[in-house]
Amino acid sequence: MSVIKTENISYIYSDGTPFRKVAVDNVNIEINEGELVGVIGHTGSGKSTLIQHFNGLLKPSEGKVFIDSEELWADKSRLKAIRCKVGLVFQYPEYQLFEETVYKDIAFGPKNMGLDDAEIDKRIRDTARLVGISEEMLGKSPFELSGGQKRRVAIAGVMAMEPKVLILDEPTAGLDPKGRNQILSLIKEYHEEKGNTVLLVSHSMEDVAKVATKILVMNSGRLFCYDTPDEVFRRAKELEEIGLAVPQITRVFNRLKAEGISVPDNVYTVDRAEEVLLSMLKQGGEADD
Repeated sequence: MSVIKTENISYIYSDGTPFRKVAVDNVNIEINEGELVGVIGHTGSGKSTLIQHFNGLLKPSEGKVFIDSEELWADKSRLKAIRCKVGLVFQYPEYQLFEETVYKDIAFGPKNMGLDDAEIDKRIRDTARLVGISEEMLGKSPFELSGGQKRRVAIAGVMAMEPKVLILDEPTAGLDPKGRNQILSLIKEYHEEKGNTVLLVSHSMEDVAKVATKILVMNSGRLFCYDTPDEVFRRAKELEEIGLAVPQITRVFNRLKAEGISVPDNVYTVDRAEEVLLSMLKQGGEADD
């Protein structure tokens, strides 16, 4: 069952002026419950504009958006309730931290939902555990923390609202490799534990390849494709033609294939590459597809 559905949505900036720009152009998509979707596209592809339609930050110029089978803009009195189903974590979310303690910052969203103190406390502690925030850290000022810790606190604040859909816009931006891997790991763990739908917006094919069950590719405001990682990365040449770089390990294996070496098409993570190479060594140079 789809938790997000769009019907012919378009979004136009500065319509009726010389600066008119079509940012999203006639997009139809259905995202099912429980998917972890990587949203990929070059700068200006429309991916960030698209995701802002999913919790009503933007209203489509044309078309309809459905969240959990309910049209988002059909009844304005229902807008807040529907928005609560979709949590959006902006790029550099740590800049939005403002409370005296980490505990209070994570509590902000659940408190505004009108939950009682016991439920708020439970959500804070459950989410803190999930993202690796210690009991001691909950009592600290968020401004005493490292960059990676602040990022986890900010993400925890949205997770604690327990949205049916969690959207993260470039959650690893600006982090070092260790911090990037920590954030990707917590996103994957959250998805596996909660089973909720997660959308991960990224410019990094490597990041998306590590965690995504589906990949949505935007190009010049249009939906280029929406499919499994296997099917998307098989279109490596087309992706490169629209300005997207497939994972480095995929390029290596495509080169091996071009040289006549029998390797499968679905290698896009280092773990999968290791599995294939070990299999080839055991079988004398040929890999199982």
